[in-house]
Amino acid sequence: MDTNLPAQAPEPAAARRTLVLAAVSLAALCMPLSFTGPAIAIPAIAADLHGTPLALAWITNAFMLSFGGCLMVAGALADRYGRKRVFLLGMGVFSAAALALSAAPGIVWLDVLRAVQGLGCAMALSSGLAALAQEFDGPARARAFSLIGTAFGVGLAFGPFLAGTLITHTGWRAIFIATAAAGLAALLAAAHAMRETRDPQAQGVDWPGALTFTGALSLFTYGLLQAPDSGWGSAASLGLLGGAALLLAAFIRVERRAARPMLDLTLFRLPAFAGVQLLAAAPAFSFVVLLVLLPARFIGIEGYSALEAGRMMIALSAPMLVLPVLAGMAAQRIAAAHICATGLLLAAGGLLWLSTCAPGQSPYTLLGPLLLIGCGISLPWGLMDGLAISVVPVERAGMAAGIFNTTRVAGEGLALAIVSALLGTFTVAALGGTGIGIGAEQAAHAGPFLALGELRHAATLLPQAGAGELAQAYGAAFRHLLYVLASITTASALLILTFLRHPAGATEHIATASASKTTN
Repeated sequence: MDTNLPAQAPEPAAARRTLVLAAVSLAALCMPLSFTGPAIAIPAIAADLHGTPLALAWITNAFMLSFGGCLMVAGALADRYGRKRVFLLGMGVFSAAALALSAAPGIVWLDVLRAVQGLGCAMALSSGLAALAQEFDGPARARAFSLIGTAFGVGLAFGPFLAGTLITHTGWRAIFIATAAAGLAALLAAAHAMRETRDPQAQGVDWPGALTFTGALSLFTYGLLQAPDSGWGSAASLGLLGGAALLLAAFIRVERRAARPMLDLTLFRLPAFAGVQLLAAAPAFSFVVLLVLLPARFIGIEGYSALEAGRMMIALSAPMLVLPVLAGMAAQRIAAAHICATGLLLAAGGLLWLSTCAPGQSPYTLLGPLLLIGCGISLPWGLMDGLAISVVPVERAGMAAGIFNTTRVAGEGLALAIVSALLGTFTVAALGGTGIGIGAEQAAHAGPFLALGELRHAATLLPQAGAGELAQAYGAAFRHLLYVLASITTASALLILTFLRHPAGATEHIATASASKTTN
C-alpha cells in the first residue's frame, strides 16, 4: 500500500485529478511524437547536418535504447523517492533535451541528446502511470488508462503528418520545439495538481542488474547497426556482439542472486507470462519498424515531400484510434489470445501484400496493405496492457507492468536495430547483383546510404548506376525484408496462441512458484 502525502492544491479533488490526467496524457502524447517525428525528419537532418549511415540510424535508436533500458530503473526510483518528483524531473529532462535538440550543431550532439530525451521519457512514463493509478480506482481508473492509450494512438497516427507539416513550413528543428512546449505544459500542470506518492516498502535500486541490462542492450544495438558497414564477421562486430552476450549472462547471474531483483526471472518459466512478453515485442516487427522505414522510403526513394509522406503514414496508424477499443469490447466474448493472434496474422498478410508494391507505383496501391497492417496490429494493441497484469497475482502487478513495458520499448529498439541491419545487408547484396559492374567494396560503402533512403548520396558513390537501377535494388531489398517481417509476425501469432491458451490459470501457478521460492 502506497502512502499519500498531504495534498498540495486546494481546488476540488475532481478538478485536481482531471488536471493530473491531462498532464500524464500530454506526456504520453509527447512520447510517440518523439519517435515518429524524427523518423520523418531524418532526410532533412541528413541534408542539413550530414553524417554517416550509422550516425543517422542512432537518431531513432538512441532514443529507443535509453527509453527501454531505463524504464524499470525509473520505476524503482519513482517508488522510492516519489512519483511526482520523478515525473517532474523526467519532463524537465525531456523538455530541456528537446530544446537543445532544436539547436543541435552536429549529428553527434543530436544523437547524444536523443539518448537524454529517451531517459526523460522513461522517467516520466513510469512515474506518471504510477501516479495516475493512485488518483483513480475502479471504472474511473480504466477510463483514465484508456485515455492514455488514446493519447499514444493519436501521437502514432498524426505524429508523422504533424512532423511533415512542420518540416515543410518551418524546418526539422521545429519538431523538437513543439515537443518541448508540450513537455513544459505537462510539467507545469503536474507541478500544480499532482500529489506526491511513494511506496513505503521500496528498497534500493538493483544497480548491478540495471547496468548489465543496459550495457547488454547498448552493445547489441551498436553491433547490429555497424555490422552492415564493417561486416558481420569483422572483429568490431564480433567484439560488440560477444560483449553483449557476456553482459547478458552477467545480468542473468546477478538477477538470480539478488534479494530484490529488477527482473524476477522465475516468471518466465510460465507459458502465459512468456507469451505476454512475446506479445509485447511482436508489434515491433510488424508495425513499429515501419514507422521509421516507410518515411525513409517515401521521401528518399519515392520522391515524396515530408508532408506527403506524413499523410501516407496516417493509413498505417489511423486504425489505432478506433480498433483497440473495439477489440476490448470483443474480448468480453472472444478469447483474448484468439483476437491477438488473428490481428498479428492480418498484419502478416498486410506485410506480404506490401511486398508486392515496388517503388515507383501509384501511392494508392500502398493504402490497402498499410490499412491492413494498421487494422491487424490494432487488435492486440488494445489488449496487451490488460493481459500483462492478468497473468500474475495482483500484488505483483507492478513488476509485471514494468517488465511488460520494458520488453515492449526495449523490443522496439532492438527490432529497429535488427531490421536496419537486415535492410542494409539486403541492400548491399542487391547492389552486388545488379549486373552493372558494382564491386563488393562499392556496394558495401553505398548500400547503407541507400538503405536509409539516401538515393542521391548512393548515386554519387555509384556513378555507373542510374536512379532507376538503385531504386530497383532498394525495392528488392525491401521486399526480402518484408518477407522476414511477415515470417516473424506469423510465428509470433502461433506462439502467442499456444502460450496464452489458458492465461486465467497462470496466476495460481505464479503464486505457487512465488511461495515455493519464498519458503526456500
